[in-house]
Amino acid sequence: MEQPTPVTPTAADPLDATAREESKRRGLRRMKLVALSFLLGATVIFLFMRWAESQGWPAWVGYVRAAAEAGMIGALADWFAVTALFRHPLGIKIPHTAIIPNKKNVLGSSLGDFVGSNFLSETVIRDKLRRVEIARRGGEWLSREENAERVTAELATVVRGAVTILRDEDVQAVLEQAVVRRVIERQWGPPVGKLLEQVLTDGAHYRLVDMMCDRAYEWVRDNHTAVLRVVSDRAPSWSPKFVDEMLADKVYGEVLAFTWAVKTDVNHPMRLALDRFLGEFAQDLQKDPETMARAEQVKMQLVEHPEVQKLIGSAWTTAKDMLLTAAEDPSSELRKRVTDGLRSLGERLISDATLSAKVDGWVESAATYVVNHYSAEITTIITDTVERWDADETSRKVELQVGRDLQFIRINGTVVGALAGLVIYSVAQAVF
Repeated sequence: MEQPTPVTPTAADPLDATAREESKRRGLRRMKLVALSFLLGATVIFLFMRWAESQGWPAWVGYVRAAAEAGMIGALADWFAVTALFRHPLGIKIPHTAIIPNKKNVLGSSLGDFVGSNFLSETVIRDKLRRVEIARRGGEWLSREENAERVTAELATVVRGAVTILRDEDVQAVLEQAVVRRVIERQWGPPVGKLLEQVLTDGAHYRLVDMMCDRAYEWVRDNHTAVLRVVSDRAPSWSPKFVDEMLADKVYGEVLAFTWAVKTDVNHPMRLALDRFLGEFAQDLQKDPETMARAEQVKMQLVEHPEVQKLIGSAWTTAKDMLLTAAEDPSSELRKRVTDGLRSLGERLISDATLSAKVDGWVESAATYVVNHYSAEITTIITDTVERWDADETSRKVELQVGRDLQFIRINGTVVGALAGLVIYSVAQAVF
């Protein structure tokens, strides 16, 4: 029978966290046993050497006994010191023991002050950010196509989420308040007149006039029958038909010649008259109350037109559909342009030292502003979190993290105490 493949827990898996905690707990117990074995070893040696001295063994026994005695004392002293950090030794409430449970809040406050003074200072932040070179590194990362596409995908997700959350009626109301009402409240005459005046000054209207003249000439040229019919329809009923046709041909020829002259002669009086009319109209839109009032009437008629109202009402729906479609399609033109823009920005951050320095300056200014104005709130996260911890649980967790290393203090205390005791005993024997 095929055995199921075991699932390897991830770093964020609670089972993995429990396994790691259990591993640390076993390591702590193991080191405690090692440190205890040093104490027991020193005790056994001390007792044996005392018995050997009473039996008259050689003088070297005293040296070993002194080393074992000092090692035993050093082990006990360091056991007391390590234990006093986390609990009362042997359950006896000796003053200044169980430091972490009793001083938890004070330690949290001190840690917050330490972080605020040494890590959340403007000098430290500026120096760190300056050495990191965020703009250059960010540019190198962003210039890679896969990274630019990743950022684009994340932006598309944000856009989809924001567009989905927004209620259509709320957005529609904002559009009407921010856009439509602003358009209605502002006079159209002066800005349109100023725009027309600028167009006339730049001569940008000449192409439009040329196109109109060309189309007028082409229409007259291609609609000979229509011109004849108009003239014939206007002729008196008693007029002979051949007279009407002769008159219509004459009128047609004059009209065709006139449109040709307007088309080919840039200084034709008709063109000059049109320029004068447009110039006067541009001034009237800006200064003449009657013309400005008429422009306002046209504006209101335009805004209140059913088709325009329908367009305004459907503007957000149309824009929303376009955004969602573009955001969801990795091959959409919008996403391609965003990706290309991000890559271009990354390349500029690498090659343009001025832009890179400017971005680094923005980042530094933003970071230092946060530090200068909100460092107290940031360090409060530490103090408030520590205050919410249970005292005994805090002590247990801290011991689990650092207790294994602290057992080396007990081991070193035994060894160093033994060596110190041996030296002291040797000096005493040599002097006295």
